[in-house]
Amino acid sequence: MGIFSRRQTATVEQPAAAAPERFAARSATAAATLDPALRALTGHWTIDRPHSRIGFSVRHAMVTTVRGAFTDYDSRLYFDGASPGDSRAELVIRVASVDTGVEQRDAHLVGKDFFDARRHPEMTFRSTSTTQESGESFRMTGDLTIRGTTRPVELQLDYLGSVVDPFGYERAGFDGTTTIDRRDWGLVYNQRLEAGGSMVSEKVRLQFDISAIRSS
Repeated sequence: MGIFSRRQTATVEQPAAAAPERFAARSATAAATLDPALRALTGHWTIDRPHSRIGFSVRHAMVTTVRGAFTDYDSRLYFDGASPGDSRAELVIRVASVDTGVEQRDAHLVGKDFFDARRHPEMTFRSTSTTQESGESFRMTGDLTIRGTTRPVELQLDYLGSVVDPFGYERAGFDGTTTIDRRDWGLVYNQRLEAGGSMVSEKVRLQFDISAIRSS
């Protein structure tokens, strides 16, 4: 994924006679080759679940925040060091693995009011594009599917670096966040509070704390 890039930035003065498309192509190529270490990261990666977290947070009763995570999922990541925009990512998450630390609440989340895990056991994210915003910050656009509904989302991603650990695994790390309105995916259950507002906020913050390992 483009999120693994340490691409540096450079200032390039556009020649007056250059066509915008040709100039943009040259600028993108120059930027992509600024850091030779990028090419060494090209390849397939998977998320190391014991050292990663795919989580969410949501306001409860207007006064506190409930946090949870999904513990069972598959991942396929590909990073193109020469052209980070050609990188891609896919996540398949088993919604029944949701864990908020309260068994009764988890049972409610996998039921018909929310994820309806019996009819829709998985939610997926498939990237469609990756762009560098600045330095080591990236934006990945993709399709998020929940309860059979697919809508586009944008993830803000910050690259944390790469390292070979003491066991010989090459790792790359990043943090990712986005905020969605759960109603867009049919998660409309709620209860109104007497003083106004709702029991569960419609806005949900998704959080990705990822340690990815290069696949053999």
